[in-house]
Amino acid sequence: MGEGWGAAWRLPPPRVLTPPPRPPQLYLGIVLAAVVIITGCFSYYQEAKSSKIMESFKNMVPQQALVIREGEKMQLNAEEVVVGDLVEVKGGDRVPADLRIISAHGCKVRPPRRPPGARPPHPPLRLRPPQCSAPIPRSGPPVLGPPSPAPAPVLGPPTCVPAPIPRSGPQPPLQTPKLGMWGGGSGYPVTNPPRSGTWLVLPGAELGMWGGGPGTPLLTPPPQRDVAGDASESALLKCIELSSGSVKLMREKNKKVAEIPFNSTNKYQLSIHETEDPNDNRYLLVMKGAPERILDRCSTILLQGKEQPLDEELKEAFQNAYLELGGLGERVLGFCHFYMPEEQYPKGFAFDCDDVNFTTENLCFVGLMSMIDPPRAAVPDAVGKCRSAGIKVIMVTGDHPITAKAIAKGVGIISEGNETVEDIAARLNIPVSQVNPRDAKACVIHGTDLKDMSTEQIDEILQNHTEIVFARTSPQQKLIIVEGCQRQVRVPPTPRDSPPPILAPALTHVCPPQGAIVAVTGDGITPFLLFIMANIPLPLGTITILCIDLGTDMVPAISLAYEAAESDIMKRQPRNPRTDKLVNERLISMAYGQIGMIQALGGFFAYFVILAENGFLPSGLVGIRLNWDDRTVNDLEDSYGQQWTYEQRKVVEFTCHTSFFVSIVVVQWADLIICKTRRNSVNKILIFGLFEETALAAFLSYCPGMDVALRMYPLKPSWWFCAFPYSFLIFVYDEIRKLILRRNPGGWVEKETYY
Repeated sequence: MGEGWGAAWRLPPPRVLTPPPRPPQLYLGIVLAAVVIITGCFSYYQEAKSSKIMESFKNMVPQQALVIREGEKMQLNAEEVVVGDLVEVKGGDRVPADLRIISAHGCKVRPPRRPPGARPPHPPLRLRPPQCSAPIPRSGPPVLGPPSPAPAPVLGPPTCVPAPIPRSGPQPPLQTPKLGMWGGGSGYPVTNPPRSGTWLVLPGAELGMWGGGPGTPLLTPPPQRDVAGDASESALLKCIELSSGSVKLMREKNKKVAEIPFNSTNKYQLSIHETEDPNDNRYLLVMKGAPERILDRCSTILLQGKEQPLDEELKEAFQNAYLELGGLGERVLGFCHFYMPEEQYPKGFAFDCDDVNFTTENLCFVGLMSMIDPPRAAVPDAVGKCRSAGIKVIMVTGDHPITAKAIAKGVGIISEGNETVEDIAARLNIPVSQVNPRDAKACVIHGTDLKDMSTEQIDEILQNHTEIVFARTSPQQKLIIVEGCQRQVRVPPTPRDSPPPILAPALTHVCPPQGAIVAVTGDGITPFLLFIMANIPLPLGTITILCIDLGTDMVPAISLAYEAAESDIMKRQPRNPRTDKLVNERLISMAYGQIGMIQALGGFFAYFVILAENGFLPSGLVGIRLNWDDRTVNDLEDSYGQQWTYEQRKVVEFTCHTSFFVSIVVVQWADLIICKTRRNSVNKILIFGLFEETALAAFLSYCPGMDVALRMYPLKPSWWFCAFPYSFLIFVYDEIRKLILRRNPGGWVEKETYY
């Protein structure tokens, strides 16, 4: 009995451990599912909103179609085109409907994109007289050639139909009614007999056509009429209506039999007409276009109604008039005509405008006409803002270099005092060839010169000249300029005309605003580092991190997208994508080394306060993690000798998680404010975002059941104030940084902290 008792005494007493019940995983699954659903709803909403915005962009400038309906030419929205309309399309237009071509002049259509290896839906389009209707690809592809009329839409196989003669229609409104004309030294309109003087000013707004008795308006005054088409054509149409009468009657009396539309290669428009004299069987060829191109095709000039040889003196007079008109920034057109000999071009002659079978040389120069086509009023201010932001503004236009240079000076693209090589040569009275191009800050490049330049020469111009104007450029040359700017990491805006589709490949570099979420990474990583390296109880759990990233961060981060632009946004240098990365050393330094560390300190302060109030002083926490997380240890002593069970320790730990989470919310108040701007101080507080994250933090802390679902416990009111000093410190620290940035731009602080 004694031996047995002694053996029993030597054995350790049995220890029955009942592991505490694990928290229900169903709650956690429900929460995660809710987070996923809410995030998906936000993503769907943002995608839908983005799609709606893109659709609204399309509706801002709806696709237009020029149609002939009931004998009248009108401009309609593409969706209003109906069966039976005669549609006229020109180069650059998109086909507004499924059409069948009945007449074309060098018309080309870019086919829609198709998968590699797929066969084209239609054979190449080549229409030559006699013209038969041919299908065109479905609505959408751009037209590459000049104007061509087509009925829309027609079903069934291709059929030969009579091709109506296209008429040049009314054009868009004239921007100003002042027009200047010059004709061989005596100013007069092209269609009028000679008049005295050098200029003719037409105050069109005061003129009208009246009939049916005194005070009875018959027609709308020409300057007030709605027209469709090119602005230059509109100006010409209204000018002739005012000076010479009805254009419609002129067209009826001088029937058009052939036409070569304007294109960027020829830079002229040509048409052949029957004369209104029934006894004159000759055809009249008329041409208008770039004055230098027109003059090169002329051998005579019309002076006082008589043809005279075009000698050097008259060419010099032409050049002086051209310089005077172009120097005013006005758009200048040249005009010429030619009565075609009846012996070579008898009545009914078949003119071929594709393979030209008639003369276009030795014509008779008629005169010049200039019109004011001013840039938009907001252009000079926009150019100034771009300059203040360090953006290099380049002008690309089809106008003559003289006109382009005058406009560039007017809108500030060529600054006052900056000279081109021509200006330097004129000032020094030396040939242009003797001027070093690098001595000129500004330059004007002609399209013909650009055509012969190599890639290296274009790059040299873009690098060595601060103010550049490209004139008389073709669409292909505009693409070359864009590619050259891309090599210099710059994109050229056009100050006067809308950017053509050829500029679509241009690269733009956008730097999005920095949100508050980026700075959270510092305080999210530090707790885990100390948990592993110092062996302390876990300061911040995965559930609370998810509550930060997917809960309290979402609305404040989204609210930053609705902020107005900063007042100095146009004074900042554009981001260089080669050197200025979105995530760079300065951003990492701010997120992890500065703001993030202050946030982490606020969270750790609340964490240590709660543990200290429960008996665990900071000095006793190092190395305690293994015993703290051991379920078998139910008698862990704190700094005062009190014993804690596993469940009691976990309640304290989860309370610390909640306090760390609330501290992050508090310091994010300041973080949200400082992330609104990178240089300027706060403008207004994001009230909704601040209240939302605070209310969510209070709900997760005090809502009944959260201790079971998310292991988040209620906090004492005093524990909320632990992070307040750190929030204030973040705000003061960043305000001082921004103050230094504003007072010392480009200094050491900006180089090291401006992200």
